[in-house]
Parts: sequence; C-alpha cells; structure tokens
Amino acid sequence: MSNELLIGSAPKGYRIALLQDSRLAEFHYEQGSSGFVVGEVYLGVVKKVSPGLNAAFVDVGYEKDAFLHYLDLGPQVKSLVKFTKSIQTQKNASYKLSNLKNEPDIDKLGKIDQVLTKGQQILVQVAKEPISSKGPRLTCEISLPGRYVVLVPFSNAISISKKIVEKEEKQRLIKIIQSKKPNNFGVIIRTVAAHKDTEEIEKDLRTLINNWEEGMKNLRIANPRDKVIGEMSKASALLRDVLNENFDSITVDSKEIYDEIRSYIMSVEPDKEKLVKLYQGKAKLFEARNIEKQLKLSFGKTVSLPSGGYLVIEHTEALHVIDVNSGSSANKADNENQETTALNVNKEAVKEIARQLRLRDLGGIICIDFIDMKNLDNRKVIYDAMKDEMEQDRAKHTVLPLSKFGLMQITRQRVRPDIAISTQETCPTCNGSGSISSSLNIVETIEQNLDFVMRKQNEGSITLSVHPYLYAYFTEGMVSKRMNWFFKFRKWINLEKDSSLGILDYHFKNKAGEEIELE
Repeated sequence: MSNELLIGSAPKGYRIALLQDSRLAEFHYEQGSSGFVVGEVYLGVVKKVSPGLNAAFVDVGYEKDAFLHYLDLGPQVKSLVKFTKSIQTQKNASYKLSNLKNEPDIDKLGKIDQVLTKGQQILVQVAKEPISSKGPRLTCEISLPGRYVVLVPFSNAISISKKIVEKEEKQRLIKIIQSKKPNNFGVIIRTVAAHKDTEEIEKDLRTLINNWEEGMKNLRIANPRDKVIGEMSKASALLRDVLNENFDSITVDSKEIYDEIRSYIMSVEPDKEKLVKLYQGKAKLFEARNIEKQLKLSFGKTVSLPSGGYLVIEHTEALHVIDVNSGSSANKADNENQETTALNVNKEAVKEIARQLRLRDLGGIICIDFIDMKNLDNRKVIYDAMKDEMEQDRAKHTVLPLSKFGLMQITRQRVRPDIAISTQETCPTCNGSGSISSSLNIVETIEQNLDFVMRKQNEGSITLSVHPYLYAYFTEGMVSKRMNWFFKFRKWINLEKDSSLGILDYHFKNKAGEEIELE
C-alpha cells in the first residue's frame, strides 16, 4: 500500500491529508496558534480539589480549568512534585534525573486530597485536547514520544511493542536501551524500531533526553500556566508515527512548512529527504489532487458504498451511531441470496467504517447497526474483518462482537475534537435565513469591494479567490466580467477557484499572497 502526505496552507493554519493508494485515509487541520495540543507539558496551578470526583481542576491558561483525575497522577507523582520544586527553588539543582532519590509510589486506591492541595504548582501534560464545553484532560505520567522510542521520566521500566514478535529482535532492542538508558528514565520501544541500527535508536533516545533537560531549563524560569515542553506540529507528529518504507512522497505548498518537514526528515530518516517536495502549481494543492472533492464526498451524513449500499452517520451527545443500508444492492437480491447480499454489503461497510473513524477522528462509543444476518458464521466473519481493518488505527480501541440484534460496539480513544466538514451550501438567495432579501447580490458586493481595493488601497497586483461557480461566471464569454475589469482599472485581476469556500465567500490577496482586509 502506497502512502502519500499532502500539506496545504489554509487561511488560519494548514490542512494535512494522508492518502493511501490515492484515497483519503486521514485528515487533520492545524490552526496556527490554537494551543493545548496533546503531548504539551505545562506548569499548572491546582485551582480546586474535588474529593467527590477524586480529581483536581488545574489552571493551565485555558478559559476552563483542566481536569486531572487521581488515576492520571501516576505512581511516581510525589517524585515529580519533589523534582519540580527543587528545579524552581534551588539555583544549582541538576536537570538530570539520574541522581534523584525517588519518593515511594502513591496508593492506587488513594484520594486526591492526600497528594494535591489548592494553589499547588504541578507539572502536567495534555492527554486530551479541549472538547466541546470541557477543558483539557491532564496527566502527570509525562511521556515524550520519539521516532523509535518513547521516554518516560520517573520510571525505570523498559517495555516493547507487542507487534514486535521475534524473540531475538526483542532481546537486541532491550539490550540497546539497557546500555544507554539513564537512571530514572523508563523507555517504551516502538514498532518501527525493529531491525533499526543501534546508532539510530541511540540518537533518538539522546534527542528525547535533551528535550527533557531543555524543558527543565524552561521550568526554572517559568511562571504558572507557562508551556514548559512543546509538542511538534501535527504534520511532523504524523510523519513520526506513520513514516515507513511504503511512503512515496510528501508534498507541501508552503515554503515555511516545507523547510520544517525537510529538517525533521533529515534528522530521523536522511535517506527519505528526497520524498519531500514543494508544490508550486497554479491551482491550489488540494484542488489539483482532487482532495476537495474527496472531502465533500467523505464527510456527509450519508456515505456511499461501491455495491450501491450506503452508511448513515449520526452524532449524539453520548455516542456516534452508524447505520448500514443495502440501498440499490437490495434490488439485485432474491430471497435465496439475501444472506449473501447482506454479508457482501456488510464487508464493504466494515472497510468504509474503519476509514471513516480515522478520517473524522471519531472517539468515544460507536454503535454500528449492520444489515441483519441469520448465519452465525457470517457474523463472526464481519467481527474478524472489523478487527483486521482497525489494526491500521493508531488510536486505542476495542471492538466487541455483534449482538443478537446485529449491533456492534466499538470504543475508540478520544483525545481531540471530532473533525466536521460542512458538505452543504448555504442558500445564496436567503443566506440560510429562510427569507428572501432582494438586496443580496454577491456579484455586486464583490465588484464594490474590488473597486475599493483598486482605487482606495491602490494595490499593484490582486488575486481574487472565489467558489468555482463564481469563477466560471467571471471568466466565461469573449468579453468576460474579468475583461471588463481590465478595461475599467487598467490592471489584470487574477482569479483563483477554491471549492473549499462557500458560494458566498471570497478573499482578496495581494502580491505576497496575504489576505487584504476590507473595511
């Protein structure tokens, strides 16, 4: 299976698309300065201790206090508190953990008020991003992920990925870590470390230890609510987790992000540096590679299947519900092969559902209503197929067998808000209000703003980004609207079609590609 990564710039950040065999498999959107990304470490302040919940609410600078449960403190939280305090108060305190004398582990069945007090400063890591009306979820079991290993301060355990099954390879990797791991650092060996050179694994381990020590230097001068250790961008983090031998190319349309990605690839996989390409085409990257169309087709309430069946995906407060329907495929089946038709449609649904969970990053409880099958063996086939498809999912998940009602339950780790992309256009006449306004004229509005930009702001070169429908309207005919603009302003107006925009949305850009603010 070929893998390709596309990174396209957006007005307030950038969009990331992971393609598998040219089909959209994952989609992420990163805003430039949203903050509170999973993996970031903050110096928090305990605002409230709640014995009833056995949890604390911690201020890390978000508008709502973050949530820290007792079970997320970790057994060595007292050592973390002791080390944090020594860094903040002792001028000559060492940033290294090797000489630290660990405190006893806390009781697994203990109470939060035995460990934390109101107003206490504590080092915490974001475990879940803010979702809906909830603040971030935190943990004190800090871990720093790398390409081949994950570093776990205040621990001495070495664990290895279950996907590495060769006994000799397991022993080799454990010996490498044992010989290089400092005291009071635990290490989790990742799957991609299998059969890698000792030098590469050691380099990754050293980098993570340096990141920890740099973070502790930041801690010494940090104020409450300050970020102490930052997480890399989503693009680099995605590469860290999925980059493998099957990667074909990484295409970026921003020079800044191109330099960042290229620098990261050079540090972890120098031989793959040639995979990174800077896109310089006239059309937008996501337009040129047909990603916009795939997004519109993939994020609707209804998702089609190849045989004519379809999925209906509904979101509720408590869970996500997916209904599998036979659609037009039912017309082809007679009474004798209804079971076979149901099995085939359900098999297609399994592949698409596993893809949709990754694509939309759906988390929590997912309930799937498959087409009824009477044969128990067929139900097991669907259950086994779903487990196989979900093996590609990096999020923690659990798949339960089909119930006697034909329902399957899946739980999937939820660490960030679900991705939702609108696949419906707002009515250009009423603008979604349900009432017609005779004064609404998008073409007239654009031309008025164009006149203002050209005459009052005196811009030298203008690019107008519009929906493809408007692009066609402005460019069609021998003497098009754009040609009339040229005669009027004596300057050529560049037009750019962008199907990610609503039909009433448009942007003016200057020569540098920066959006022009309209008064």
